[in-house]
Amino acid sequence: MSAKILCVVGARPNFMKIAPIMAAFRARAPQLVVKLVHTGQHYDVAMNDRFFEQLGIPTPDISLEVGSASHAVQTAEIMKRFEPVLLEERPAAVLVVGDVNSTIACALVAAKLGVRVVHVEAGLRSRDRTMPEEINRILTDQLSDRLYTTEAEALDNLRAEGIDAARVCFAGNVMIDTLRASEAQAVPAAQTLAAAADPAVFRQAGHALLTLHRPSNVDDPVVLARLLGVIDEVSRELPVVFPVHPRTQGKIREAGLGAVLDGTRWLVLPPVGYFEMLGLMREARLVLTDSGGLQEETTALGVPCLTLRENTERPITIAQGTNTLVGTDADAIRAAVREVLATGGKAGRTPERWDGHAAGRIVADLAEWLAPA
Repeated sequence: MSAKILCVVGARPNFMKIAPIMAAFRARAPQLVVKLVHTGQHYDVAMNDRFFEQLGIPTPDISLEVGSASHAVQTAEIMKRFEPVLLEERPAAVLVVGDVNSTIACALVAAKLGVRVVHVEAGLRSRDRTMPEEINRILTDQLSDRLYTTEAEALDNLRAEGIDAARVCFAGNVMIDTLRASEAQAVPAAQTLAAAADPAVFRQAGHALLTLHRPSNVDDPVVLARLLGVIDEVSRELPVVFPVHPRTQGKIREAGLGAVLDGTRWLVLPPVGYFEMLGLMREARLVLTDSGGLQEETTALGVPCLTLRENTERPITIAQGTNTLVGTDADAIRAAVREVLATGGKAGRTPERWDGHAAGRIVADLAEWLAPA
């Protein structure tokens, strides 16, 4: 009898990670029965259906339709809805990716029911336990039976937490699989920038790409005002393209900061698809972000990245890539932007096994790991 695997996705960062894994299962391990479970943690059409279509992710076999809520309520609701699915499907393993609430919720249910847990993107650590994602990462790794890392150094983090190295496999970065497979479909920035009041401003000067969504940056009106203020200054030298996360949009309105974004050198967009974001990122002179995924993608693309956080769980993008950690201090951001505009930014290199073949390594290893003795 073929082994069955339930693969879980829930939020936008998961989509770019699960796409190459599902494709690799189809191509390399047809003997395995693989079902896709979508928890519905992100349910906005622009952040969900568009990504599934662009990345060729199959329609989910099972949808939990959880929706938005607080961390505790959302995690609990996912667990409540996932448990009967697991009892009915009785898989050999549950595969989770990343560090969102769906990741820890489904891993916890599986572990309690004695189902093996597989974690893709294991071992990343920011050392900041005020981040919900850090808690999700630590606990998911503790529950997992097979752990796939994106960088060799992640093994040190896992060993320090008592995890047997025999459970760990250095596979590489599946996010970069998706990036490399999608480069030919990237939407030219000019096409997206045509929405600007004066698109010539952006084409002639180039653009900075901005994303903000971390609660530490958008929930505190003082921090949010400081960030938008200094980036408005940046816009006078380099026009800013800002695809706004819906939650961030709400926080900007609540803080009364919407007028900052009305400048002629800002292009504020609703959430864009993956191909559109890839084009904007690839052609940017500079990316300012608090996203973990964009730190990795800019390193793979060789685009300068300034991370608007005090820490990162992806230090390899700083040590080897194009990323600089600048925090949220206005003076530090100004200085870092000036440095990039003057020098072109850091010259990085692509880390080991960020080669577009991580998913194939994961599936090959899983097929062997799940094979009957």
